[in-house]
Amino acid sequence: MTFSVWSRAVTTCLAGALLVSSNVLAASPPPAASSGDTEKAPEISHTVENSVVKVFSTMRYPDPYRPWSKQSPTEVSGSGVVIEGHRILTNAHVVLYASQIQIQSNQDGDKITATVEAIAPGIDLAVLKLDDESFFNAHPPLARASKLPAIKDAVLAYGFPTGGNSLSITKGIVSRIEFVSYNHPVSGLRIQIDAAINPGNSGGPAVADDKMIGLAFSTLANTQNIGYIIPNEEIDLFLKDIADGHYDGKPALFDDLQTLENPALRAFLKLDSSVHGIVIHIPTPNDKSNPLKEWDVITSIAGTPIDDQGMVNVNADLRVRFSYLIQKVAKDGKVSLTIARNGKLMPMMVPTRTELRFLVEDLEGQYPPYFIYGPLVFSKATSLFLSGFTQNASYMNGLSLVGSPLITERTLQPDAEHSELVIVSSPLFPHKLSKGYGNPVGSVVYSVNGVRIHDLKQLVAVLRDLKDDYVNFEMAGTYSGETLVFPRKDMVASTEDILTDNGVRAQASAELLDIWQGKSAK
Repeated sequence: MTFSVWSRAVTTCLAGALLVSSNVLAASPPPAASSGDTEKAPEISHTVENSVVKVFSTMRYPDPYRPWSKQSPTEVSGSGVVIEGHRILTNAHVVLYASQIQIQSNQDGDKITATVEAIAPGIDLAVLKLDDESFFNAHPPLARASKLPAIKDAVLAYGFPTGGNSLSITKGIVSRIEFVSYNHPVSGLRIQIDAAINPGNSGGPAVADDKMIGLAFSTLANTQNIGYIIPNEEIDLFLKDIADGHYDGKPALFDDLQTLENPALRAFLKLDSSVHGIVIHIPTPNDKSNPLKEWDVITSIAGTPIDDQGMVNVNADLRVRFSYLIQKVAKDGKVSLTIARNGKLMPMMVPTRTELRFLVEDLEGQYPPYFIYGPLVFSKATSLFLSGFTQNASYMNGLSLVGSPLITERTLQPDAEHSELVIVSSPLFPHKLSKGYGNPVGSVVYSVNGVRIHDLKQLVAVLRDLKDDYVNFEMAGTYSGETLVFPRKDMVASTEDILTDNGVRAQASAELLDIWQGKSAK
């Protein structure tokens, strides 16, 4: 068994997959009581009801294949809960890419405009501020429990699911608590409950004894009675992080790990039966500050022993991945470990990180940068762009066969020489300059007139400074396809007409336009 950060990575499509997996899922019927069930049903509190709101969002998702524009507006609704500081807590996916946000309390006819104060797509949390804070005079913050619930604890899920306009309340119990992957590269504690969570419940509180124990955020597709909530512990970490007005992210280790369960592996490492822990398979790439080496065995974290499956006992009833403790014990960007190396135990302070970047990654709430040059449209490769091809097995197979970097380099980490993959994001605009060329969508730019391209800013600067009569775009890959050759002056001269003919307002996104107009890249 291998705990690989790559195998754990969750590729989110912010315009679709995140919404589908977290908010637009099949409804689950309420759980049936077993014959031996003696759990006391939780009582419904009207105080809680007064702290739950419905969230209305008008989404303008990115269009990765027309990066100069946005997709048509989409209306989405979810739930939220009043917290301290005159704020509303909800899920990130309920308000990500929202051009307009409004909230409405239960049984209230008025909607109040809201704005995003802080957002963390990785852990799927967001905080909203209201234009009219008098709303909070009649809607107090909901108290949060200070500790994790226990398995089998009764729970109520509050929210505004599809199927009606008034507040919905469903009952269930806590079924499972685990430390799992959320959205790449973020992991966190997650509570599974069997109370029905349906489309629209996202962002609503889960409550026990009139105190919130977490925030509903997803269900498991094609199953019944499996819903998930983000526990208070994760919420408190998020709120503490944004207290300074900026979200930094959760501390973590991104080394590739494997378990110590196999007897041959233990013998190979010359470890006796008293040593237990998790094995470093591949240390975090491109991290010179990381003191961990291949075949090191992490035996404990901050004095808590790690077993051969990489798990730690949090209490008598809870066993989770050791990574959970990192966010609890990390201090000043470091975590205390004990490792076994060459048969000897040694203490070690190891730096933590808050992010792990790939050449192909999520937009994380941003819109894709773009640059139009003649009939060509350039952008950077993102998981959203690639997700449009993942449903087409033959196309993905074709990318693999030609050795496209979209396949072979997507999980490589960026460096100074290669910080992103520059792609042709759209079909060639209709123009005489396009004559005879095939559709280059998805092609990765390797070089321009022999100059190796390592990011979009550099591409724009190279094209701006080019003096040659012709401009040649060579594509990357084992079988790279056509090299596109154009007369340079005609490309520059045709751009304005092409923009006008196709209703494109700007040649480039703001930062790239500055570079094209002669300003230095930031």
